Parts: sequence; structure tokens; C-alpha cells
Amino acid sequence: MREVVTADTVYKALRDKGADARLIYIADTYDPLRKVYPFLPKSYEDHIGKPLSEIPCPCGSHKSYAEHFLIPFIDALHALSIKPDVYRADELYKEGKYIDAIKKALINRDAIARILTEVSGRELEPEWNPFNPICSECGRLSTTKVTGFDVEKGTVDYVCKCGSEGTVSMKGGGKLTWRVDWPARWPIFGTTVEPFGKDHATAGGSYDTGKRISREIYDYEPPYPIVYEWIMLKGKGAMHSSTGLAISINDMLEIVPPEVLRYLIIRQRPDKHIEFDPGLALLNLVDEYDQVEGDKRAYQLSRTEGTKPTNIPFRHMVTAIQIADEQGFDYLLKVLKRSGYDTPDVEAIRQRATNARNWLDKYAPPMVKFKVQETLPPQAKSLTKEQKRALAILADELERGMSGQDIHDNMYKIAQDIGIDGKKVFEAVYLALLGLKSGPRAGHFLASLDRDFVVKRFKEASG
Repeated sequence: MREVVTADTVYKALRDKGADARLIYIADTYDPLRKVYPFLPKSYEDHIGKPLSEIPCPCGSHKSYAEHFLIPFIDALHALSIKPDVYRADELYKEGKYIDAIKKALINRDAIARILTEVSGRELEPEWNPFNPICSECGRLSTTKVTGFDVEKGTVDYVCKCGSEGTVSMKGGGKLTWRVDWPARWPIFGTTVEPFGKDHATAGGSYDTGKRISREIYDYEPPYPIVYEWIMLKGKGAMHSSTGLAISINDMLEIVPPEVLRYLIIRQRPDKHIEFDPGLALLNLVDEYDQVEGDKRAYQLSRTEGTKPTNIPFRHMVTAIQIADEQGFDYLLKVLKRSGYDTPDVEAIRQRATNARNWLDKYAPPMVKFKVQETLPPQAKSLTKEQKRALAILADELERGMSGQDIHDNMYKIAQDIGIDGKKVFEAVYLALLGLKSGPRAGHFLASLDRDFVVKRFKEASG
């Protein structure tokens, strides 16, 4: 996600400056399955080493393993208003787009091997080759060795560990190894700028070797690099799909509005890591975005086509959702109006309400969750004489009608008049309504509830 959002941000900034630019996304669908990842059944052991585009879909609804993951990813990008020209590596190879690059790589095998050794410092096996044929028997490309090639015919001879041998076409019969494939695609697409993770940017890494292969083998100036740091999942480390430690973009979009997800990436320099906390900090992130000035560049580049601004803080939406509980969206609107918020854009509220509900279900800490009790909670029996008196006074004053801020200020005044700590008055409110000693911001919380219900409950609790 960080890679694509970073590229899209650069693309949009260039377009704003009048540049003629294209945003390109190449899906590495012809790469081999390297292992059985935590999210796959054990049966996928039979497919290790085969191209992702040639492996069955895990759910059976897509034409391949690659499409199973690629299609929802592209849908998520569209939700983020990122609409690149999408290319699938398997189609590029099968259409013959790489034939010239493959021929150059095979002819210059020794020169490429020298570059890899000089830059990366690792010795290659004598039979190493920049091209990996796909075995016509077992379907793997990680177990084959090149034994010869014919530039005129466009074919490559191979032997495979499965015991077979044969000849494949350069048009879809295999692919270049990663460190050669990457620089080979730059001249094919005319790439001039590319973001990539810090693992590719290490000394002797794939960008260092790619630069030399691009210049010395393909006679092409390598693209301007934008190196990005990892997104860290709070308390667990760097997110990475291969380890199973990840939240997908689709999962994120269930809890965060798309413009806020873009803002999470854009507000931070690419070379700084991002700590993503799906818990309590998420409330602050959404409200921070809503308070960013409209002329700030990070705000402008975060906007999406589906962005629907709302004046209701996400933190309060979380409170309102729980007050409305299961009484429906119309009742939620009534709750929001009670607490003093206009609700002109119903769709914007519906979008944020869905995010808030999903966040409560999946990531909210227990301290944020509550349920307004239909009857006086048994915990209210612990109320002191002073707390009961505070509730009685508050009930009388609420009958006259007050805003959320007025209620908040008045609770401290009541505590002062009675001679108790203000915290005790807040505690009494929560015990009477929730059966808990703490809860959401009391003033706006009380204003959001039905006034007659609150007055009746406080009088009962103070009785």
C-alpha cells in the first residue's frame, strides 16, 4: 500500500505541475510460489515453484492464485482513487513483450553475472542463468537450468530436477530472475520514477545491481528512486504478507475512510517508518485528518473521489453508534442531532458510521465500549449519598435543556457546590447509565441521549 500510495502521490503532484505522466502498476503474477504461507492450506505444497498465474485460486472463484489476491487489491486502490494502468507479468511474457530483453540477458549472461558478483559480493553457481524456464512436465520454474538457447528461433533448452528436459519459447516459456527482470522492464515501460521498499535499497541490493544492468546491458538510465520505510503494526513489528503479520487494504478500508488511509501514508516522509495502531490511536488519526487545513498539501493529496466530509468527530461517532445500538440509522441521526451536530450529508455520516461500527467490532479496546442499560444497573447501589445528591441536582437542571459543553461544565459546578471531587460526579453518571465507572465524554454523551430517559434514570438512581 505504501508503495502504490507514494507512487500515486508523485504522479498527481507531477500532473498538477503540467507534466505528461502515467501511473503504472505491474503485478508480479509470473513469480513462483516460494512457500506455503500461513494463510494457505497444506495442499499448496504441490504448487511451490510454479508461477502464481498458473496455480489454482484458493477460493475457487478466480482463474488463478494471482487473480485471487490481485483483483481485491485493485478494487481497494480504486476506492483510494488510485487508478494505474495495470499490467500482469504473465501476460507481458506470454505476449512477447520481454523477448528482446531475454535475448540480451542470455547473450550477456557473463556480463550480468560479473555485475551481480561485483555489486552484491556473492558468488554465483557456474550454471547460473538470468532466465528461468518453466518445466513442461512439473510446471515449475525454480527447479530448471538453462542448457542452451537459439536467438534466431527464440527458444531456450533446459533440464529440470524432476528428471525431464526440453525446449521452451522465449514467449511465455519462462521468466527472467528478479534482479534482471526489474531493470529489464524499465525500458519496456519508459519508467522514470519508482518507489520501492528499503530492502531493495540496501548496499549491494537489487536496485544497486539493477542500476548497472540497466545502463550496461539495456542502455537505459535507471528511474529516480523513492525508498520507503515499513509500516509497523503497533506492538508486533513490520507488516509483511509473507509472515502473516499484515492487515490488508480491504480490512483497513472497513475501519478507516479511504482519504484517511491515504493521509496515514502521505503525512509522513517515505524514508520514515509509520506505526499503525488500529486501536485507540485510530480515533485520533481520523479526527486529525478532519482538522487539517484544506490548503495543506497532505490534505489535498489525500482526498479521494468518494470523500464525503463531515463535521462529526470520529470519536463522537463511536459514542453515537453505541447509543443508537441496534435501533437503526434513522435513530443514529436523531442521536447526532441531539448532541448539536447538523446532518445534511447523510451518505457521509453513513460511511463514517460503518467505519466506526467495524472498528468497534474488530479493534476497539474494552475501555471504549459501552451499552446504555435499559434498567438501573445493580452497580448503582454503590453510589454514595453525595453522588446521589449530584444526580438529583443534575436531573433537575437537564430538564431545562442544555448543550453538551454546558452539561460538562455544570457537572464540575455541582461537584464544587456539594464539596466532592468532580470525578465522583462523572462516575455517578456512568454507574447510573452504563453500570461502569467510566465512559465516553460525559457532556456530549448525555446530550446525545433522550432527555426524559436520562432525567428519569438519574431520579431513580438518586432515590
